[in-house]
Amino acid sequence: MTSAPTPAAADHTTRLGTDPVGRLLWRACTQTTAAVGVYGIYALTNAWFVGRGVGDTAMAAVNLAAPLLLLLGAVSTTVGAGGASLISRALGAGDHRTAARAAGNSFALFWACATATTVLGLVFLDPLLTLLGATGELRATARPYAAVLLCGALVSTGFSSLVRAEGRMGFSTLLWLVPVAVQITLDPLLIFGFGLGVRGAALGTVGGQAVSAAMSLWFFFLQARRPYRVGLRDLLPHGPTLRALLGVGLPSFLAGTGVTLLAVLVNATLAATGSATALAAYAVCARLQTFVMMPHTGISQGLQPIVGYNTGRGLPGRALKARDYALLASLLYGLLTAAALAALARPLAGVFLNDPGTVTAAAQALPVIAVGLTVAGIGPLVAAYAQSLGRPAPAYLISIGTLLLIKVPLIAVLGRLGTGGVWTALATGEVATAAVALLLMRRLRGAAGGLGERGRPRRLPGRPGRERQRGLPGGGR
Repeated sequence: MTSAPTPAAADHTTRLGTDPVGRLLWRACTQTTAAVGVYGIYALTNAWFVGRGVGDTAMAAVNLAAPLLLLLGAVSTTVGAGGASLISRALGAGDHRTAARAAGNSFALFWACATATTVLGLVFLDPLLTLLGATGELRATARPYAAVLLCGALVSTGFSSLVRAEGRMGFSTLLWLVPVAVQITLDPLLIFGFGLGVRGAALGTVGGQAVSAAMSLWFFFLQARRPYRVGLRDLLPHGPTLRALLGVGLPSFLAGTGVTLLAVLVNATLAATGSATALAAYAVCARLQTFVMMPHTGISQGLQPIVGYNTGRGLPGRALKARDYALLASLLYGLLTAAALAALARPLAGVFLNDPGTVTAAAQALPVIAVGLTVAGIGPLVAAYAQSLGRPAPAYLISIGTLLLIKVPLIAVLGRLGTGGVWTALATGEVATAAVALLLMRRLRGAAGGLGERGRPRRLPGRPGRERQRGLPGGGR
């Protein structure tokens, strides 16, 4: 059923269209950045536990299996981005029925995809590991880690983006903080206490994810102080809703899949050199990159509900102002973190690695990769902005276009020069992607995706006075 919004719930949502944009964005981004930043800390502590508790080879093996996590993240981001865009614009237009159905269909779609991932992944696990480049000792270590992750696919997201879509930043933050606390507690207990090695690291990850999933079920299906509540009928597939959800969210899947394929390509290129040292060095660089990219993710996530709600409300000026503030914040943060990584490359590598040769390799790679990290947040931010408007075409170009036309060719060509060529290709790819994203952003006309050519709101058919937003399926029927 769809319940009437309580005053408290309505207050959380309407603030997206009334509070000063700068203060609103700051509040949203600090909470989302804190949340994803904590997960970044977990990624580093998990790497430390594996590196120190099992060894450098285990670190390389876990990184070979990491694309499975990236793939699951791509699926959850797809339904999250698509569902959040529909929900925030529907709430902006006052259409709670459409918001509830968008959330329910997001759950159903993710569960279906996760179940298929588990079944197919376990059936074809050995060919999958071969594709990922896991052989010999690396394969024996990566296999149990991958198997546990696949078994936990069904609980691998807490749908925090759907929570943020209605302005509930506090609970969205808890969906990250509580599970990470569980994971950080479980990792040393399972790896060191029970001697489970990489299997323990994977169980710790899945355990925290299960807590997040349980929290989200309570929030959407049982919690009453909200603009809407998801009922069983909202889980039933609704064609227009699914098409709109996938149309907006698919660029996120392509982006996540692209990151997965790029990681596989980099691992394969490094493995071709026959050097486990290069693989272990890249594993540390990848974890550090994941950590420093978390605030970029937080800025994008904080921006989306503001843009989506104000677009649905017919307030394009507020959406544009929020976008500009977010771009500036992303660029300043990128410059600071890139400088820090370059300056502290060797000490940071030494925290996770034992072998002096591997530490040296990572210390040489980090400053080069850091060049690309200065602008690495711009592409995802512009893609998130376009998705929030209900205009996925630019996001498609950023996610899959830059991967196929820029990043993959760079790895293929420069990778022939050795490990140094791989690091240079990674950095160059990020800079080129940022340039493309800025060009596409300039071409986005009419920030309010739901407005007509003369700036007048489009009407819902048969519903006078209600705005027809681009991509909102079927109004409130």
